[in-house]
Amino acid sequence: MKFFIDTANLNDIREANDLGILDGVTTNPSLMAKEGITGQNNILKHYVDICKIVDGPVSAEVIATDFEGMIREGEALAELHKNIVVKIPMTTEGIKAIKYFSLKGIRTNCTLIFSAGQALLAAKAGASYVSPFVGRLDDISTNGMDLIQQIRIIYDNYGFETEILAASVRHPMHIIQCAEIGSDVMTGPLSAILALAKHPLTDNGLAQFLADHAKGNK
Repeated sequence: MKFFIDTANLNDIREANDLGILDGVTTNPSLMAKEGITGQNNILKHYVDICKIVDGPVSAEVIATDFEGMIREGEALAELHKNIVVKIPMTTEGIKAIKYFSLKGIRTNCTLIFSAGQALLAAKAGASYVSPFVGRLDDISTNGMDLIQQIRIIYDNYGFETEILAASVRHPMHIIQCAEIGSDVMTGPLSAILALAKHPLTDNGLAQFLADHAKGNK
């Protein structure tokens, strides 16, 4: 399973990349705003800065909601760097845009997926990735992992090459569950990724080893 980090924070991206396990980055307008990045030129520059850190896909989201606007913005984003993946919302206009970009050889990430039907449409249109939001489904008392399972079955049934990018991952168990189901990618915060390395028995065991070493080497 590929590990993406869901942030626009360059320090977090560098830290995740330094671990040696980072495969890509996802961003959105909310994450940009959280980092205080405003203004079109600053946003575009920030995407390039991210691409300079990570040698992998970097999802950059369009703001337009109409077909023509998505095409215009998406083509401009794709020209920024070879690593850019154009992030398109799950709407009928978005499906049209995904098909257009697919025919042009431009990679896309269909975002805001909340049903298997939406994921099926995106795959039919040629999306490179679909982003089902597992955490947001959990927030409304729906098991987000059930959606990942449904999409996995459908894609395997028909040999779709679209990759399942589990988004809105909140904690390490989300990551483990995605891996068990067979999600191609997960994207989440640095805290969730780092939490995978933590276990109290590991900490206790290491402390004991060091204490025993110290006793035997006085």
